[in-house]
Amino acid sequence: MTNIILCGGSGTRLWPISRTLMPKQFVQLFNDKSLFQLTVLRNQKACSSQMIVSNAEQYFLAVDQLARLHVTKNSFLLEPVGRNTAPAITLACMALDPDEIVLVTPSDHLIKDEKAYLEVLTSAKEQASQDNLVTFGIQPSYAETGFGYIEAAGLDVKSFKEKPDAKTAQQYIDAGNYYWNSGMFCFKAGLFLDELERYSPEIYHTAKIAYENALKDKVNSERREGGLGYDLIRIAHTDMAAIPEDSIDYAVMEKSSCVKVIPSDIAWSDLGSFDALYDELPKNGDGNTANTHHISIDSHNNLILAHKTIATIDIDDLIIIDTEDALLISKKGSSQKVKEVVSELKKRDSHLPNIHLTAHRPWGTYTVLEDTPGYKIKRIVVRPGKRLSLQKHFHRNEHWIVVSGTATVTVGENTFLVRPNESTYIKMGELHRLENTGKIDLVLIEAQVGEYTGEDDIVRIDDDFKRT
Repeated sequence: MTNIILCGGSGTRLWPISRTLMPKQFVQLFNDKSLFQLTVLRNQKACSSQMIVSNAEQYFLAVDQLARLHVTKNSFLLEPVGRNTAPAITLACMALDPDEIVLVTPSDHLIKDEKAYLEVLTSAKEQASQDNLVTFGIQPSYAETGFGYIEAAGLDVKSFKEKPDAKTAQQYIDAGNYYWNSGMFCFKAGLFLDELERYSPEIYHTAKIAYENALKDKVNSERREGGLGYDLIRIAHTDMAAIPEDSIDYAVMEKSSCVKVIPSDIAWSDLGSFDALYDELPKNGDGNTANTHHISIDSHNNLILAHKTIATIDIDDLIIIDTEDALLISKKGSSQKVKEVVSELKKRDSHLPNIHLTAHRPWGTYTVLEDTPGYKIKRIVVRPGKRLSLQKHFHRNEHWIVVSGTATVTVGENTFLVRPNESTYIKMGELHRLENTGKIDLVLIEAQVGEYTGEDDIVRIDDDFKRT
């Protein structure tokens, strides 16, 4: 069985800890592991291989977190633009043997009862082997309005229901034959593609063209991805954009006559809000989430996420999320409105929905230490064996001061070493590159000086990671 891990998403509901370039599945909230890492580890126990469907930016986050788990055998399918779950699953299935049973899972769900989960997977695999499309129905514990529902008659699916209002959700709970729709599936790759071609032929045929074009363009993955060593299929932007956008539920599951549901009581959560996150995090005797930085004076039942000291006095039932560049305060029960904050930030053309002060790149990270009109200061970390693109800037000069490690610097036609406590200067418009050929991290401070210091003032001439 192959696990297809869907790894997209912009992470707006858990802003500000989750951003477009660091969505919730990669945030390490659970014993220094992310939801993505927990998904990989959990499903490795039942699956012989895994294929991760991701976009290009998040691919490097996934590779980094897999390396921390010492996992090197996963394959990747990269989407240049998201088209919802149906095209993602379709392209992944096209890369597999038609008789291969696949387990489709999101990368951002929390499942705490792994023993029950593995038992559920055994039942799902048995149904899938009998040419059924299997979905997993979560045993509902309350009348949730934020989930879709599955109406069942035994293992047969009678209908899929949209997210209901509170009254309708309670009617579903009272009826006793409704489940939360988990967004997890199990089936033979070939059967899914046959059903997709029957019910959503435009998705099938445009995806087939995109996949075949990707194979024609495929080259040695190690050379193409700068030595990362993962088997990779990269879909072209124009081909991906041509595929109609749709979910697997609408495209196939709601139309097919061979759909089964496996009741799943597995301590599941999609962590779709800070209220849901509060339920899953450890707490102290006052009901506050455990946090060594929190000083609580007569405060109870609060979600506090911060890396600085936060003191609360006579505060109950609040959500306080503090990051380096943003602070969120909300009443518990109102955290679904976080998406309205993100919408407002986007209207203001803010970078805050997209990126943290520390940004992850395929070569390492950079952290913005100060950003003021006329100059910007960064801390840059380049991993051993990695290098930045050969590039130039039109609006800024750069000063590099090495803190640790040794930098191999190319400026114009010259290449030279810069050691700790040494510096170099790159004039505006000059072609340059930074490389770490050593065995330890290269750490340097970069001071940018110019009228414009935005991240889009980069002209890449050559790039190991095939970024534009």
